[in-house]
Amino acid sequence: MRAVDVIRLLALAAIWGGSFIFMRVLAPVLGPVVTADLRVLIAGVALLLFFMVIRFDPQWRRFWKEYLLIGAVNSAIPFYLFSFAALHIPASLSVILNSTAPLFGAIFSAIWLGERITIGKGIGFILGITGVILVAYKGSVNTDPMFVWAVSACIGATVCYGFVTTYVKRFCSEVAPMGIAGCSQFMAGVVLAPAIIFSPIRGTVTLTVAGGVLVFALLCSAVAYLLYYRLIADVGPTKTLTVTFLMPVFGMLWGSLFLRESISAAMIIGAAMVISGTGLVLLIRKPRPVALSIAEP
Repeated sequence: MRAVDVIRLLALAAIWGGSFIFMRVLAPVLGPVVTADLRVLIAGVALLLFFMVIRFDPQWRRFWKEYLLIGAVNSAIPFYLFSFAALHIPASLSVILNSTAPLFGAIFSAIWLGERITIGKGIGFILGITGVILVAYKGSVNTDPMFVWAVSACIGATVCYGFVTTYVKRFCSEVAPMGIAGCSQFMAGVVLAPAIIFSPIRGTVTLTVAGGVLVFALLCSAVAYLLYYRLIADVGPTKTLTVTFLMPVFGMLWGSLFLRESISAAMIIGAAMVISGTGLVLLIRKPRPVALSIAEP
């Protein structure tokens, strides 16, 4: 990888690791539905405007069904689940659990695409699952029912990511990655919008909160998506997915610096196990010349 690609990869990991901080701050004020919807809707509109400027045609009429499904399952549902989790568990814990997404992607690929589960992948699954258990049950002193629901929500979100990764590989080889990035975000915003009626804002929307929403949407979704797909084009999908290894490091760092979250030994050990297991699954997979979904909250 060139130096500029390494810089892009680190920037992407730092941005996506920071997205959990934004959710931890915004969700208690706006509620999980509004937090998730504003993120994808603002990002989607911004990217569609960007497409107009660069004269990129995402072929709406041809691929609107794909954009709708990917937007709903890869953004609307998981972003809501992570925003819900942000009400009950630390951001650093959420970002560790997010790292399991490639494990579920490998499982769906084995079922749907016929990819072999090798011994290395099997060891990776065991390490990853063990790491999640360690983090979930030893990484926090909070063991109330909402803690369990929050951890389950994070795992549910990563299952969505794994499913869509396989769906995109199987059915979306003709869809431009940039089109998926922008149009799926917009469609996710449309899908979530009706639910706002049943999820009123919880607190006072200050200028700080409004500014945080804009930065959250434009940086953690719009800019991050462009970085992600530029990396896929330049270095390939397998190397790009190594961002998964770096996100927990930045997530725990930002959580400690900005939210004063404590980082336990169990969290560090569990994160290392999840990352190691993910590495065993990712690094031995042959890259395919097709788009991948985004395993990011």
